[in-house]
Amino acid sequence: MGCSVPDSTPIQQWRHVEEGAYAADISTDGTLAVVSGVNNGVNVWRIGQSDPLYHWSHQGEGDNLVMSVHISADKRYVVTADREAFALWSLETGEPEGFWRIDESSIRDVVVTNNGNGILVARSNGKVMYFEPRTSRRLEFLGHQEKVNSIDISPNGKFALTGGNDYIAYLWSTDTGQIIHTFTHPTRVTKVALDDEGRFAFTADSQSKSQVWNVQTGQPVASLKYAARQKIFTDVEFSKDGQFLLTGSPARKVYLWDLETGEQVQSIQVASRESVSPPTAVVYGVAFLPNDNILSISSSGLAEEWQRER
Repeated sequence: MGCSVPDSTPIQQWRHVEEGAYAADISTDGTLAVVSGVNNGVNVWRIGQSDPLYHWSHQGEGDNLVMSVHISADKRYVVTADREAFALWSLETGEPEGFWRIDESSIRDVVVTNNGNGILVARSNGKVMYFEPRTSRRLEFLGHQEKVNSIDISPNGKFALTGGNDYIAYLWSTDTGQIIHTFTHPTRVTKVALDDEGRFAFTADSQSKSQVWNVQTGQPVASLKYAARQKIFTDVEFSKDGQFLLTGSPARKVYLWDLETGEQVQSIQVASRESVSPPTAVVYGVAFLPNDNILSISSSGLAEEWQRER
């Protein structure tokens, strides 16, 4: 049953950035957040603690331009990217393990596998690079005809999911570059996500098609149902039991969906930045907490815990 009035009262709030954030990610278990602040670089936080674990920077003491961050599923590594370069960091030591500059076209998105073994980099010229930092192996996927908007990778690094302005999302092998499944949309693909348990893929376009697929068969599992002519998604997380989907949006909203029916179960409205008018916030990260509640982190710089509807 859909919730008509958004829940706007968090159980707890933690401020991780004063002046707002460019990007953020939450670990799969909801215990860590990595936040790229407008004026204080990249900070790693243990949710609930008042001081960051680590402080990182791409540019020395200059302006922070890190616009993409991703935590590996095993919580051991983080990849960060600005438009021209990406870096790999160890969450165990807090130290960088590599910094690489891209020569042709700008970076659109980055993700990292377990153990930091592989990094997937989307670029604005439509090319997607799979790169293994320790072996220097590199594979370029050339399937997209236009700009790539969103990417994800399986925890073991074997499968990549990429979506672009050519109305297509591809599931492909990072071993061979061969396409496994092709998911077509009526408009440009704006968000893709893989289930860490290897069951589902999510693809959404700029209008009304938001689809969950079986990654083994390539067949549709559920379509998200909503009345709006379009919904844009900024983060997607599958529940461990495979029954629910959590999504973030650029318009302060977190939605919980039933994967069997595609129906919306709950709607949450996150806090906005007080200094901004009209009030707004982009939800960068969502997660299911071990206590079954929901965690969000947004451009307001706030991490917020919410009661999950039963």
